[in-house]
Amino acid sequence: MKLLLVVQRYGREVAGGAEQLCRMYAPRLAARGHDVHVLTTCALSYVDWANFYPAGTEVLDGVTVTRLPVRRPRDHGVFGVLQHRVMAGRKPVPWFLQEEWMRQQGPDVPELAAWLEAHASAYDVAEFFTYLYYTTWAGLPVAARQVPTILHPNAHDEPPILLPLFDPVFRHARAFGLLTGEELDLIESRFRLRRPSSVLGVGVDLDAQGDEGAFRSVLPELGNRPYLLYVGRVDPHKGSDELFDQFVTYKQRRPGPLALVFLGEPVKPVPAHPDVLVTGFVDDAVRWSALKGCLVLAVPSYFESFSMVLTEAWSVSRPALVQGHCAVLDGQARRSGAAIPYRGFAELEAALDRLVADHRLGDELGWAGRRYVEKHYRWEDVLDRYERLLERTATGINARAD
Repeated sequence: MKLLLVVQRYGREVAGGAEQLCRMYAPRLAARGHDVHVLTTCALSYVDWANFYPAGTEVLDGVTVTRLPVRRPRDHGVFGVLQHRVMAGRKPVPWFLQEEWMRQQGPDVPELAAWLEAHASAYDVAEFFTYLYYTTWAGLPVAARQVPTILHPNAHDEPPILLPLFDPVFRHARAFGLLTGEELDLIESRFRLRRPSSVLGVGVDLDAQGDEGAFRSVLPELGNRPYLLYVGRVDPHKGSDELFDQFVTYKQRRPGPLALVFLGEPVKPVPAHPDVLVTGFVDDAVRWSALKGCLVLAVPSYFESFSMVLTEAWSVSRPALVQGHCAVLDGQARRSGAAIPYRGFAELEAALDRLVADHRLGDELGWAGRRYVEKHYRWEDVLDRYERLLERTATGINARAD
């Protein structure tokens, strides 16, 4: 098939859930013989959407990538005021104000609609990654007039999804590519829609090798201490501040060698603490080694549509502690039997006490996780589900795929 994938950022340097998802799918679909074209922007950072990559077309890992320029970087002063009014206000939000919020959130790509008008009909299916940004809000309705469309919402229970602004976006999609059953339940309850859909998930590299010793050599100040590991963007919106505070409280109550390692680039500086270490950005080899050697992975985010680092930890047989207030993480934990959901400090403390005292418990949870990802998240199985959804979308079969 000839496929068009539309996403707000794309590149080897780009970090982010929906962007990473698109970048994981695209080359693998190309390797299966599909003609894959990504339409994206010149932006590198979602913080300001400033143009970074040159506009134009290149081939990256077997995928044709076209980048369109962003009109202007985000004005945080204007956007901050709109964000407060649209998300925190108690009064109904006028439609024009919602639209202006979307334009200010960005990335504002003036050439997007015209490009889709001129080119979308050349593809068998057009796919849009994440419901939240301008590229999907402005682009999907245009593409839907010419070609079957799939929306990969990356949706979770958060304030923006309640805005009426997004109703047309979901209605214009012919099908949904989803990450978990919880995401499907959320969309059906919020939008009262039933579309052809498939819970695709995300594949994991089951052959990845981690070397605990190699990670400790990269972070010599860790020594031989056991560590609780956080992986990803160190961002308060991902629960990193709450995890820091809870861990510091835990160490005050439970002195000992346990450390907390933040593996990722901080959005803001992490306060200095003798038991908290921050690596900054690391490559894949270091990430896998850190996962392999951890006592337990922590995923404290309240808002997730799927946790890729969770399945990565399970693939190397390590357990996890996950935010129990997040329905998706709670569901992943309970289906796998490989993670402990916690709600608040008391439950986190109790879980850590058990894992610190009984390493065999962590190993048993980790082995359960490995069995779970082997059964559900082999890349060949995920891509088989994906191709069935593509076929049903392109041919207009009105039924759920998986």
